[in-house]
Amino acid sequence: MEKEFYFMDGKYVPSNEAVIPVRTHAFLYGTSVFEGIRAYWNEDENQLYIFRAKEHIERMFNSAKIMFMDAKYTLIEYLDIISSLLKKNNYKENCYIRPEIYKSSLKIGPGLYDCDDSVLIFTIKLGNYFKGDEALKVCVSNWNRLQDNTIPPRAKISGAYANTALMITEAKKSGFDDAVSISADGKVAEGSAMNFFLVEGNSLITTPATSNILVGVTRNTVMEIAKEELGMEIVEREINRTELYIADEAFFCGTGAQIAPIASIDHRAYGNGKTGKKTELIQKLYNDVVRGKVEKYKKWCTPVY
Repeated sequence: MEKEFYFMDGKYVPSNEAVIPVRTHAFLYGTSVFEGIRAYWNEDENQLYIFRAKEHIERMFNSAKIMFMDAKYTLIEYLDIISSLLKKNNYKENCYIRPEIYKSSLKIGPGLYDCDDSVLIFTIKLGNYFKGDEALKVCVSNWNRLQDNTIPPRAKISGAYANTALMITEAKKSGFDDAVSISADGKVAEGSAMNFFLVEGNSLITTPATSNILVGVTRNTVMEIAKEELGMEIVEREINRTELYIADEAFFCGTGAQIAPIASIDHRAYGNGKTGKKTELIQKLYNDVVRGKVEKYKKWCTPVY
């Protein structure tokens, strides 16, 4: 097995040496923020493209600000570190990059003050988040999405993913593939860990940034390419639960999930229970864009080699 490297405390170290003490604040209290970034292998160009790295790092800076953290490095430095790490790991296939800023003090007590901040970046080879090509069978979760004034979903905080863990575990144990989350006010928020879209005619509908969601980089990408390339109308508004059952199509989107078609929600099927036509068009276009195959959007793709 080839040796892989991680970036930790300013150094590139073998993955088996990238360890933290058991009393690390982030481990004890979930006090870290992170990003999930993908890089895609373009076989025709023999090139690995990092997709929208700049936007991801900028969002991590916002998460760090909310959590009283020092990001330690500039945007340009983060981009250089990630590119260097991918070169050292010599990936020639799709992969995932996770930069994380974490409270590294060996401190008992959950306060965010008087804590050191450290940075860890690791990469792994990664294909599809969801197994298989079939559209997903989804339920509405019994667990409410966290609120902006509790643990803000706007920030990508590791401790907040206990909320996601409960949702996805319940869904899986009930025979579903994933879940749609609802806010305390009864309105649709997003998926368990990804953004959510409905298709109605030529309209693409999603919840607004104020609906207790992580404002997704992939969400932004989907809205732009669907409008510019497919001529779809983009609508950001609140969504009621019953709207989930009567729309034409639905899908999740996110860096990990990519474009994940939904076959049914709470046993109500969309169309013939397969990937909808508009969703399929968006999925195909997205898959080309992230691999640097659409010249207009190559500005989002950072070559590694």
